[in-house]
Amino acid sequence: MAIDLKSLSPTQLQALIENASSQIHHAKASQIQDIRAKIDDLLSKSDLSIDDVYPARGKGRGNAAKGSKGSSVAPKYRNPSDPSQTWSGRGRQPLWLAAALKKRGSSIEQFLIKGASVKRTAKKATRKKVRA
Repeated sequence: MAIDLKSLSPTQLQALIENASSQIHHAKASQIQDIRAKIDDLLSKSDLSIDDVYPARGKGRGNAAKGSKGSSVAPKYRNPSDPSQTWSGRGRQPLWLAAALKKRGSSIEQFLIKGASVKRTAKKATRKKVRA
């Protein structure tokens, strides 16, 4: 099943790439379904649950903060064109938000998730040190 790539036009090569990408996606989804079915079968035969096999992190510890990098913060902003993209308002601004804010008439409040509040802090004025 060797394909002579040198004989294909750029359009044909692009179509081949898109078809291969689609096939990879479908094969991966099928593989995940098969593995989930096997896991579910094993769990039901052993009379166990997924929580028995993989206990949640921090469960049963005296201090849940021990060993964890930090606490998660609820998202405050959402990308209207892709709702799966959110931002908590901490750390670096995501690229989708930065790009949207560059557009005229856009403000960060447009991306607020209902119920999320924004605390604005005044920026400290920087003073130049004067040498005497």
